[in-house]
Amino acid sequence: MTNMTPIARILALSAASFLVATAHAQVTVKEAWVRATVPQQQATGAFMQISAAKDTRLISASSPVTPVVEVHEMAMQDGVMRMRQVPSVALPAGKTVELKPGGYHVMLLDLKQQVKEGDTVPLTLVFEGQDGKRETLEVKAPVRALNAAAKPAGAAHGEHKH
Repeated sequence: MTNMTPIARILALSAASFLVATAHAQVTVKEAWVRATVPQQQATGAFMQISAAKDTRLISASSPVTPVVEVHEMAMQDGVMRMRQVPSVALPAGKTVELKPGGYHVMLLDLKQQVKEGDTVPLTLVFEGQDGKRETLEVKAPVRALNAAAKPAGAAHGEHKH
């Protein structure tokens, strides 16, 4: 780097720091989708499978389709299924965590317009590693019908590992 111009040195250092940042948590998101809404419905859920190379947490999400996006959990409490906002979802290293109906999920609240089957909803997910460093990941989630199951139509049992 000693023969480089100051600008070339800055670009090389920036590129190196970018590579370190993207390698930090190495988060992967698969099968992201959002449930369609009916007219006037103001909330829906986003679901996906997330895995990380290192212990990480999903700490927040955002989307241009609404100003309010929260991470939620559905859980049985005193014999009643309840939904509540959670500060984070743990992503243990090497394990896939499924955000799905009836469990952890991302809630899109205060929707101003209907989310229709065939649309795509952009989501920005924010993750935090054990070292406190944050990483964002952009996801484009297709919108599925209201009665959509957790797996896409025609998904075979052999798509996952045992």
